[in-house]
Amino acid sequence: MRRGHPWNSPDPPPDLHPPLPYRPRQHPELPLPGRRFPVRSCPEYGLRFRAPRRTRPRCRYADPLLLPVAVLLNGLGLVLIFRLDLATPGHHAAPAQLVWSAAGIALFTTAVLLVRDHRRLVRYGPVCAALALVLMLAPLAFPAVNGAKIWIRLAGFSIQPGEFAKVLLTVFFAARLAAHHAAPPADGPGAARRTTLRMLRPVAAVWLLTVAILVLERDLGTSLLYFCIFVVLLYVASGRLGWLAVGLLLAGAGATAVAVLEPHVHSRVEDWLHPFAGVAAGVGPGQLAQSLYAFGAGGLLGTGLGRGDSYLIGFAMKSDFLLATFGEELGLAGLTVLFLLYAILVARGFRAGLGLRDPFGGLLAVGLASLPAMQVFVIAGGVMGLIPLTGMALPFLAQGGSSLVTNWLIVALLIRLSDRARRPPGDAPDAPDGLRDTAGTAAVAVAGRAPEAGR
Repeated sequence: MRRGHPWNSPDPPPDLHPPLPYRPRQHPELPLPGRRFPVRSCPEYGLRFRAPRRTRPRCRYADPLLLPVAVLLNGLGLVLIFRLDLATPGHHAAPAQLVWSAAGIALFTTAVLLVRDHRRLVRYGPVCAALALVLMLAPLAFPAVNGAKIWIRLAGFSIQPGEFAKVLLTVFFAARLAAHHAAPPADGPGAARRTTLRMLRPVAAVWLLTVAILVLERDLGTSLLYFCIFVVLLYVASGRLGWLAVGLLLAGAGATAVAVLEPHVHSRVEDWLHPFAGVAAGVGPGQLAQSLYAFGAGGLLGTGLGRGDSYLIGFAMKSDFLLATFGEELGLAGLTVLFLLYAILVARGFRAGLGLRDPFGGLLAVGLASLPAMQVFVIAGGVMGLIPLTGMALPFLAQGGSSLVTNWLIVALLIRLSDRARRPPGDAPDAPDGLRDTAGTAAVAVAGRAPEAGR
C-alpha cells in the first residue's frame, strides 16, 4: 500500500457508507402527507405503499370460462355474417354487427365495474318490473315488421326493447321469489293452501300478461320466454315439480288458443306442420324447407365455410336461420361443438347459482343462465322443424344488435355472480344493510330448501 494513506494508519478506516439514521417503525395504517392511501412498513427502507383500492384487480375469482366462451361465440357470429355478406353484395350486415359487438363489450365492462354487489339489485325489483313493462308496450306505437310489433324504428335506427326487458324481468322475478322464500311460513288451518295461492297469483298474472303481449304484438317467442323464465325460477325456489306441470299446461293452452285465433301465429303453425307444402304445390320451397335442405346437405363434416347455399333461405338467413348456415357448412360436428359451447355457458351460470349463499343471488344466476338456454332451444327447434318457428335470435351468433348487447350484459352479471360464489369466505365484501347472509342459509339448489339456522 502507499505510504501515508489513511488506511495504512493503525486507526480503523473511516466508514465511507454511514448507516441511515434510525427511523421508528411506521403504523400500518398511518397516512403520509400528500398521499390518499395508507402506507405499511418495509424491512429494507422502512416504508412501502399499498396500491389504491380502485387499482386492484376486479372479479379475480370469477369463472374463467364465461368470458372466453362469449368472445368465441361472438367471433363465430361475425365470421358467418361476413360470409353471408359475400353472397348478398347488396345487403351488408357485418359492419353493423361489429359496431353492436363493441357496444356490447362496452356495456359488459360498465356492468362489471358498477355492479360490485349483486344483492343491491334487490332494492330495484319494482323499478325493473315497471321499466320492463314500459319496454314491452313501447313497440305497440310503431308499425309491424314481418307481421310482429316488436321493433322500434326511428330515423333508420331500430331496436328491440323486449330483449332488454327479459333481463329486467329476471331481476324482478328473482327478487320477488327471494322475498317470498325469506318470509316466515304461515300457521293455522289451511296454511299450505294460502301459501300455494300466494305463489299462484303472480304465476297467473304473468301468464295473462304474456298472452296479452302475444296477442297485441304477435310475438310467440318473446311471450314464451317471459313465461318460461318465471316458471323455472318458481320451480327452483320451491323445489316442486308441480309448478313445471302447471306452467306447461298454461303455456300450451295459451299457445293453442292464440294459434287458432291469431292469423300470423296460425300461418307459422301451418308452415311447421307442412314444411314442404310449397314444393308439393309447385311454388317452390319455403324458408323452413330450405333450412331442412341445408341441414341435410351439411352431413357430418359440412360442405366447408363459404361453400353452402343457405343464402337461398331468404331475408332471415342472417338472423333466424343463421343456424342453418352453420349446420350446412360445418356439419353435425360443428353443430355439436356449438351446442357444447352454449352448454358450458349455461352450466357455469348454474354452478355460480349453486355456490351463492343468498336466495336472490342463486335465483338470479339460474334465471340469467336459463335465458340463453331457452333461446337456443326455441330457435334451434324452430329452424330444425321440431317446434313452430319464432322470431328470436341465436345468442351471440345471429344478426341483431339488441340481442347481442343484452347477451353481453347477461355475461357481465354472471361473471359478477360467479366471482361472489367462488370468493373465499374471508375475502368476501361486506353486504349492504339489510341484505346480509345468515349463517344457516344454504345455496339455492333444485331442492329449494334451506337448512334451519343453527345447524
